[in-house]
Amino acid sequence: MKKLENKVAVITGATGGLALATAQLFVAEGAYVFITGRRKKELDEAVKTIGQNVTGVQADSGKLEDLDRLIDTVKKEKGRIDVLYVSAGIGDFGVPIGTVTEEIYQKTFDVNVKGTIFTVQKALPLLTDGGSIIMTGSIAGIKAFPGMGVYSASKAAIRSLARTWTVDLQARKIRVNVVAPGHTDTNVFAGFSQEVLNGLAKSVPLARMGQPEDIAKAALFLASDDSSYIAGTELYVDGGVAQI
Repeated sequence: MKKLENKVAVITGATGGLALATAQLFVAEGAYVFITGRRKKELDEAVKTIGQNVTGVQADSGKLEDLDRLIDTVKKEKGRIDVLYVSAGIGDFGVPIGTVTEEIYQKTFDVNVKGTIFTVQKALPLLTDGGSIIMTGSIAGIKAFPGMGVYSASKAAIRSLARTWTVDLQARKIRVNVVAPGHTDTNVFAGFSQEVLNGLAKSVPLARMGQPEDIAKAALFLASDDSSYIAGTELYVDGGVAQI
């Protein structure tokens, strides 16, 4: 039997990279998925890539009215959510203290923190008891990278929320966990030279960059009954970078 047979999953920010790979894997494992993206063209392309058992909803996770439309769509089409994967996130890198602007702060925290809080809160009435909430963190939440203070703080907040919500949702047996990717080969690194990418790979104990599929497999584990006794944790999928 497939790991997510007849499950309904919502994945935000799934127009590319690790979240799109996760949506594809969830469908392959039997789930029906709702995905979001801010840009219609990319969203339509993602829906086409997934191919079946998918609904795309154009939404900016930093806008509450967009989240309302997402939840209304899920309610009308399926009536429940078994797995909620809050993956939408943004970040400005190369912004050391002294150069941070209010715009950078607001943009980052609106999507990464505000968006996460209200996506979960608005989804709660549809979440099944015993369901799974997964959020995307980052090794930046516990490691220092130059010029990434605002982004790192937003990801540290995600880790804190997972702990608190595990207690808040204890009575409903809803598991809340975080997937924390390391250096993963996505469009985030599209403008980097091959020399820089090779250097990043060498900095990883497993001597390679992560692939979106690596993150997807970890998300599948946290979404499925395989992780039925795991809650409030942060699973680092980073080749060992944050552990050594």
